[in-house]
Amino acid sequence: MALTVALACGGAQAATVEVLVEGIEPGAGTVYVALCQGGLSEAECRNGQDVPADGRSRRVILTGIEPGIYAVAAYQDLDGNRRLDRTGLGLPLEPYGFSGEMGRARPDFSRARFTLREPGVAVRVRLVRALPPR
Repeated sequence: MALTVALACGGAQAATVEVLVEGIEPGAGTVYVALCQGGLSEAECRNGQDVPADGRSRRVILTGIEPGIYAVAAYQDLDGNRRLDRTGLGLPLEPYGFSGEMGRARPDFSRARFTLREPGVAVRVRLVRALPPR
């Protein structure tokens, strides 16, 4: 019955997030892009998708997203193990990036966030390396 009421009222509205990922190392692995809600930890960055790293930049379109406040996190999985490799001190060994202004350090959520309204928003993420390639 609750489902019927939600459908009759038009249901939740959905929007699109178009992410332009730049700084990709072409031909090496996969680029993972995730929407983060409330913070930038792995637990808060669940909704996303992956694309082949077959160019210096890629557009990733996330659809059916409920309007709200989000950030985007992305990384390039160079070795195919489906995780962002890190040093013993926690520094990323693979290219990574977030929405918003970012230097080499990971921003906090307030600097990476954006407001998603219908019909959608376009954001840019630039992948960087914390350390030079090995």
